[in-house]
Amino acid sequence: MKPQQPEVQFSPLDEERFGVRTAKAFLTRPSDIRHVLQTCQENGADWLIARCPADRLDVAHTLESAGARLMDVLVYFVRKLGTLPIPAATGAVTLRSAGPADAETVAAIAREAFCGYQGHYHADTLLDRTACDEVYVSWARRSCLHREVAHAVLIAVADEAAPLGFITLRLNSASEAEICLNAVRPAAQRRGVNHSLILGALNWSHQQGCERVIVSTQVTNIPAQKVWIRLGFEPHSCFLTFHLWFNPQARKA
Repeated sequence: MKPQQPEVQFSPLDEERFGVRTAKAFLTRPSDIRHVLQTCQENGADWLIARCPADRLDVAHTLESAGARLMDVLVYFVRKLGTLPIPAATGAVTLRSAGPADAETVAAIAREAFCGYQGHYHADTLLDRTACDEVYVSWARRSCLHREVAHAVLIAVADEAAPLGFITLRLNSASEAEICLNAVRPAAQRRGVNHSLILGALNWSHQQGCERVIVSTQVTNIPAQKVWIRLGFEPHSCFLTFHLWFNPQARKA
C-alpha cells in the first residue's frame, strides 16, 4: 500500500496577520518533504510552518537540508482524570465562565501576558513583532466569541479587582479535553492564580465526562510545567516546529 501523503493546510488567519500566504504541514517521514514542497509551490505559499515528532531526527534533518530553521520545541503533558483525584481549590481566587461580553477583557490579559512570548512566531526574525503578539490576543478574543475555537473559557478574579487571568478549553473527543490557551497578568503571577485556573480546567473537563486532559507549551516554559507536574500531569510527547521561507531575501527587503 502506498504511504499516505501528509496534508498541507493553508492558514487565512496567518495570511491576514502577516500578509504572506502560509502553509502548514505535519511530517512523519523524510519522503514527506517532496509532496509538501510541491504543494506549497503549486499553491503560491510564501512560507511553511512544519512540525515533526521530536524523535524523528531524520525528518528534522531533511527539513534542515531543504532550508527550514528550527523555531521551537513543543512538549505535551497529559493528566488522567479517572484514576487520580483532583485536589481541592484553595486561595482567594475564584473562577467564572467567560462569554462574548468578556472578549476584550480576555484579549487585554493576553496582550500583557504574551508580549514577546517565546513561541515559534516570535522566534522568526522575518515576522513583525507586534503581529506576533497579536496572534495570542486574537486567539484569546476568538475563544470567547466562537465555539469552534474554545468550548469553555474560565476567568480568575479576586475580590472586586480586574480579572487576573484566563484559561481556554476545547473538547477533542468525548474522552479528551485540551487546555489551549492560558495566561495570567504579569502583576498577578506567582500568586497561585495559574494553579487555580488549571484546577478549574480539570474540574470542567471532569464534568464533561472526559478521561484525560492534555496541554502543551514550549520546552523552555519551565514555570508552567512545574505547575502541571504538581497537579498530576505527566510528559506525553514532543514536537519540533520549523519555518521554511521560499523567498526570505524578498521578505527582508
